[in-house]
Amino acid sequence: MLKCRSVWRTLAPFAGASATLCRQNVRRTGLNNGRTPAHVPAAHVATGPAGGGGGQNHFYVLLVGGTCLGGAIYAYRTLKGDQRRYQERIAEISSRPHRRAKEATTSIRTEAPATEAVATQAVAEAEAQVKPPSREPSGPAPDAESAAPSETTQPPRDGPVFGGAAEEAPAEPQVEEAARQDSAQPSLTLPWHAPYLLIGGGTASFAAARSIRARDPGARVLIVTDEPDLPYMRPPLSKELWFSDDPAVTETLRFKQWNGKERSIYFQPPSFYISPEELSDAENGGVAVLTSKKVVHMDVRGNKVKLDDDTEISYDKCLIATGGVPRNLQVLDRAGEEVKNRTTLFRKIEDFRSLDKVSRNMKSITVVGGGFLGSELACALGRRSHDSGLEVIQMFPEKGNMGKVLPEYLSNWTTEKVKTEGVKVLSEALVKSVTCKDDQLEIKLKDGRLVKTDHIVAAVGLEPNVDLAKSAGLEVDSDFGGYRVNAELQARSNIWVAGDAACFYDIRLGRRRAEHHDHAVVSGRLAGENMTGADKPYWHQSMFWSDLGPDVGYEAIGIVDSGLPTVGVFAKATAKDTPKAVTEKSGTGIRSESETEDVASSAAAPSAPAPAVAREDDYGKGVIFYLRDKVVVGIILWNVFNRMPIARKIIKDGEEHADLNEVAKLFNIHED
Repeated sequence: MLKCRSVWRTLAPFAGASATLCRQNVRRTGLNNGRTPAHVPAAHVATGPAGGGGGQNHFYVLLVGGTCLGGAIYAYRTLKGDQRRYQERIAEISSRPHRRAKEATTSIRTEAPATEAVATQAVAEAEAQVKPPSREPSGPAPDAESAAPSETTQPPRDGPVFGGAAEEAPAEPQVEEAARQDSAQPSLTLPWHAPYLLIGGGTASFAAARSIRARDPGARVLIVTDEPDLPYMRPPLSKELWFSDDPAVTETLRFKQWNGKERSIYFQPPSFYISPEELSDAENGGVAVLTSKKVVHMDVRGNKVKLDDDTEISYDKCLIATGGVPRNLQVLDRAGEEVKNRTTLFRKIEDFRSLDKVSRNMKSITVVGGGFLGSELACALGRRSHDSGLEVIQMFPEKGNMGKVLPEYLSNWTTEKVKTEGVKVLSEALVKSVTCKDDQLEIKLKDGRLVKTDHIVAAVGLEPNVDLAKSAGLEVDSDFGGYRVNAELQARSNIWVAGDAACFYDIRLGRRRAEHHDHAVVSGRLAGENMTGADKPYWHQSMFWSDLGPDVGYEAIGIVDSGLPTVGVFAKATAKDTPKAVTEKSGTGIRSESETEDVASSAAAPSAPAPAVAREDDYGKGVIFYLRDKVVVGIILWNVFNRMPIARKIIKDGEEHADLNEVAKLFNIHED
């Protein structure tokens, strides 16, 4: 009927024009007849066109009549066709539940079309209701869960069952076939929309989730991670876990901190989270973790992402905290499968488990890399070698351990300390080739040295994960790597980046990128605040720390680069100047957790003269200042703990200091 009205509106102007022409001809005929003399003989009256247009009137009457008849026929046929299609659609809808039950798949909820009292509106209502639900929603809706796509998947092998879902797409036969194949497996329904979507399951994501919930208690937060585990801290993987006496530590992932207290590597137990299928309906919101799923595409205009199983999730606010992937040496990449199978790129829980197993079954392990991770793993494995007889070798191209960070004299001292842990150190070692021969790996160095080993651990740095940059149209910094963001950690509208993958603008030190636990905590927390409208700049100077066992540790802040001029002030260490002693006293395990919120007051240097400093070759404890244009831009506290707020204030002030020995007194390194 609606189409009949459309036809009539289309033809009405023509009918009106025809009627107007008819009236004009009639009037014209009357005028002409009025001018005709009264006594003109009837035989002389004109009957053609000049006489009044009688032929034209007949033509227009026929035209209007034909038009009306054709319109009526067209309307009748259209109405009958609409009624037939309506009946077919209703029959199709009615048969869907029976077909789903017969095929042993999850049935979907359908809505019967509303019956209208007026027959002219029934067809339009039926057409609106039989449309399949949109798979690309543009925004949140209270009842949208009934149309949410989901997908069935097996539970993760090693992690809690908080990942996976069951997808329902009645219009796609291939999805139905997949559902039939996995019908025997438990399924979860993925939320198709997350107000807060966090990509990555590391420290930065967890810190952001906690910050979002603190500012918005009813917030619904979804964390998507490609790992099978809930958010956990990474530092213990190369530190405390290796010193555990529990033979089942690889399964429990619980360890004793230097202070003797035991804790889990996970930030929170599984009970802290809600499952993804409950997220949309959670009255008070919550944090859900979708494990073993990877975001492979990002549509910033449509505010949605696509997972590796083609599931799409829309969002209001999004955080990219994808972290990084371990680098590998090109010679190892080109060495073949045998060498790759005997190489560990250390980053995740599964890497810790794998290397722990290797260290218990192999006779020789070689750590390639002299940075933080390489030196920590070398010391941890070396400590284990005292009991098992494991040979631990560490090689790196620098002259000493952590040669890119520490000044040369302190790097050399650190190398000697690593050797005392039972590690054979090969400095200035450049790997030329690696081959597998006689069930062993042969590492040939460029200077001709040959090293035979059973397994290789590559700890040569981290590459920021920027896989989403292309699809999202985000800028990657050419100098530091990572997503380029502003001081508020924002990359685009409604998109923030935190953690290792963020190349941020430090309002004190300029553009930079950091790869440390405390930075992940601080940047994640700030990003979460800004996602809820805080608009705060990155003002906090994050710190990082490294422990070479329980006896030697350091904390650092700012830009610490051995290429910068340095000034070191050292003193003789005491028994309490070790990581173990300081955590026993403070009761903390992860040192940055106890100091990130502290603020240093305007402390004044002690007026009393300083005691005699340590010998030239005794670097028991001290402070190393890194200078740029005579201004302190970085500080390392060597076996000096709980003084980071003072170091942070010195860098924040950005002043020149005539005598850094006086500045070192602020840290009380000379006290007994």
